[in-house]
Amino acid sequence: MMTSADEYPAMRPVHIAVLTVSDTRDPASDASGDILVKRIGDAGHVLAARDLVRDDRALIVERLQNWIDDPQIDVVLTTGGTGVTGRDVTPEAFGDVLDKTIPGFGELFRMLSFAKIGTSTIQSRALAGVAKGTYLFALPGSRGAVQDAWDDILVHQLDSRHKPCNFVELMPRLQE
Repeated sequence: MMTSADEYPAMRPVHIAVLTVSDTRDPASDASGDILVKRIGDAGHVLAARDLVRDDRALIVERLQNWIDDPQIDVVLTTGGTGVTGRDVTPEAFGDVLDKTIPGFGELFRMLSFAKIGTSTIQSRALAGVAKGTYLFALPGSRGAVQDAWDDILVHQLDSRHKPCNFVELMPRLQE
């Protein structure tokens, strides 16, 4: 039986980096990144870093590696580049850095998304995994997708008070 996070008083803020992957957005037009930054703060977490890179596999891998190697970053959220067009390479970049995948994240995201956008959700290659003890989540680039991923999944799994389990309580054991 799931219980409310309010019943568990020890909220542990996590340090989260946000990476927008886009050939067309710039910092002024990065609405999806802005949504994530606001929600991170509203949830009591710390924005550890933010950046924007082109849809280029090597650039994405380089940024991810730098953040994975940074002991001050617990979680990396990316937005964009998860579709099926030729320039969408975020999942491939994740494949270059992940130690383990978390298949249930993409499955759950698409299930929740199906209720809102129907079969169009099949075009999303949202995914998650762990690299050297850092959680990575690849979200689609639309405002609705990042809202759904945060509001319906991540806000709960990144809350140390969420029961019966959450990603935060596993952090000390990720590199066993």
